Amino acid sequence: MYDFDRRINNTLFSHLPASWQEFFRQEAYRLRLSHQELREIAQIGVDLMMWGESSLPQLWRGESKKQILANLRQAYQKIKIKPKSYDGFTIDKEKTHKIRFQSQDKKLGFGMCPVASPKTRCCNLWTLDMVESCGFDCSYCSIQSFYNEDTITFNTNLKEKLLSLPIDENQIYHIGTGQSSDSLMWGNRGGVLEALIEFAKAHPNVILELKTKSDNVGYLLQSDYPPNIITTWSLNPQIIIQSEERLTASLQERLEAAQKIHDKGRLVGFHFHPMIWFSEWQEAYKEVFDELLRRFDPSRVAMVSLGTLTFIKPVMKKLRQRGMKSKILQMPLVDAAGKLSYPLPIKEEMFRFAYDSLAPWHKKVFFYMCMEDHSLWKRVFGYEYPTNESFELDMKYSYLAKIQSLCTPS
Repeated sequence: MYDFDRRINNTLFSHLPASWQEFFRQEAYRLRLSHQELREIAQIGVDLMMWGESSLPQLWRGESKKQILANLRQAYQKIKIKPKSYDGFTIDKEKTHKIRFQSQDKKLGFGMCPVASPKTRCCNLWTLDMVESCGFDCSYCSIQSFYNEDTITFNTNLKEKLLSLPIDENQIYHIGTGQSSDSLMWGNRGGVLEALIEFAKAHPNVILELKTKSDNVGYLLQSDYPPNIITTWSLNPQIIIQSEERLTASLQERLEAAQKIHDKGRLVGFHFHPMIWFSEWQEAYKEVFDELLRRFDPSRVAMVSLGTLTFIKPVMKKLRQRGMKSKILQMPLVDAAGKLSYPLPIKEEMFRFAYDSLAPWHKKVFFYMCMEDHSLWKRVFGYEYPTNESFELDMKYSYLAKIQSLCTPS
């Protein structure tokens, strides 16, 4: 006897719409689908549902099981690898996560960037986990696989813990706080920014980077914080922000916030990471690049970073289990140093377009790629670093020169 209920264990069947489930169940009995076939088809169905592209019954064509599965795989792959369109795409706001807060007295997370890989070029960033988990709800975010994304955990006694870190005054550090949570969305809740400012003042040899998708710069504007704090914004076209970066500030809100910090006489930076390949990507990103050139003086812009979508399987699994509307997995995926990302030709095209679009900032702003294949550097920038250490040193000294220029009377 064909035991369908047992075979659907550990599949995404329950995340499909009810009408698709009934169709799927009938066809599974008729064709005697194996557990592996059920898993594959359920995943295809969930992807189609999330992308808003066709439906499982519509792509079910043929008579024999072999023919039906071949047609389904072919149709699915065709949809998956084409440049996606966000025209008419709307998110399901009711599936945006709800958050709660807690405080814990725990050891401060301080160490090297956790995603470093020998197959990609890395800047050897140090990371500080001031807050765990993020209140934003970006579809592609890897934080959701590390923490309970519904619970935001604030560490306590931050100032004391930061000032007791073993910082070597003879070494230059580049430390970021945006890996375990957004750096600014919480403002000074829990004394986070107050502690970071005191830490930066106590250690002028530390370049402290606050990375954000928010516009919450009020505390920084009211504070006389030191110039070795660099505030950086992750940017995307507005269509991507509203479709894939739920709850974040809009593009204009981010740019206006960055301009306020820039006009205060402090350094800002911009991360195009992840750049996302879609049908109108060139026109959409060009508008953002032109806006940066118009608004910002490159002498107060520390860096522009480029990178794109890179997934680990737990993030993809979590995203599919949530089943929220998102086109983020509608993309060609190939192996990338043990993870999954775009093929190199697509990356090269996007990164070269970005770099060329920002040509007036060449030699004035530090450009780099974040965790991308070594081979892309020469093809995009015209140069490459032989080691992570040489990349790290060049970045640090570029930032230091900008910081020192802010301290020098004009």
